[in-house]
Amino acid sequence: MKKNTEPISIRCMHDGYDSRTIAELRPPKNRLNPFVPYHFLHEREPGLPGNIETVNTIFLTGKECAFKCLMCDLWKNTLDEPAPAGTIVQQIDHALERLPKADVIKLYNNGNFFDTKAISPEDYPAISKRLRDYKKVIVENHPKLCNHSCIEFNNLLNGKLEIAMGLETIHPKSLPKLNKQITPEDFKKATAFLNHHGIDVRSFVLLNPPYITDAGENVAWALKTIQFAFDCGAIRCAVIPVRPGNGVMELLWKNNEYTPPSLAMLEEVLEKALLLQQGQVFADTWDIGFLSKCPHCFDERKRRLETMNLSQQIEDTIPCTCKIKYEYPFQPI
Repeated sequence: MKKNTEPISIRCMHDGYDSRTIAELRPPKNRLNPFVPYHFLHEREPGLPGNIETVNTIFLTGKECAFKCLMCDLWKNTLDEPAPAGTIVQQIDHALERLPKADVIKLYNNGNFFDTKAISPEDYPAISKRLRDYKKVIVENHPKLCNHSCIEFNNLLNGKLEIAMGLETIHPKSLPKLNKQITPEDFKKATAFLNHHGIDVRSFVLLNPPYITDAGENVAWALKTIQFAFDCGAIRCAVIPVRPGNGVMELLWKNNEYTPPSLAMLEEVLEKALLLQQGQVFADTWDIGFLSKCPHCFDERKRRLETMNLSQQIEDTIPCTCKIKYEYPFQPI
């Protein structure tokens, strides 16, 4: 096949942002040690009865996800090849030796837990043995990879299994262009399959995905997507502000096909989603400094979001007259 030598910006206009183009636009990956997780932490989340649960989260060092989603930056902390045999179990041991006891454990691998090239099924018994004291286990997975492996792993656990899946958006123009290779119906079917086998579902929903550039429309579609996830059977939704930084997002920004969200937009989505009272909703507050440059109110407003995540109640608004000046819109990098 003849190699396409056109500049990427021209090629994208012709062909769209396919996996090869997305990969070509990326900056270098971070260098990782395959024998240790690249990060782990102890946090808190609300439990379904209203109590607060302690959570140990381990970010495993593993093979890059096979789905090169347009907006994703998680590939930065992945390997090009599968982790050496047995190292995923070693990584879990490394983190658990340094973490306190907790009610819940998350095993996030920046990809799909049930991709056999990322997590070998041969490791399921050893992994489950290390998780026997946790009442809930959360892993992440692509809707199209929800199959018998999920049931097999679930049967090995003492606690409840929850699978976090990226629904992203149900916007009819945006979702097909994200290169995620799913439809809303795929998510619906995967959720029904998991629920049928006693497995809970958490959904990732994007705020300001590419190809929706109006602020009000972005808020509205985030809420529509959350509602759809709950209607499908998800019990939790995490709202992820889409950030630049992976190469293709900068190009989309310059082409007016992506607009960064503001902190006010994230606040609005969380508040309105909590009013639905159909399931738990979280605003992802990791590294959200790009949402606001306000030196006066940002820290307090971030703490307010974190408090709302835990309480699942709307807290008093933090007043600040400088929102317009420091938030939206920023200029492309």
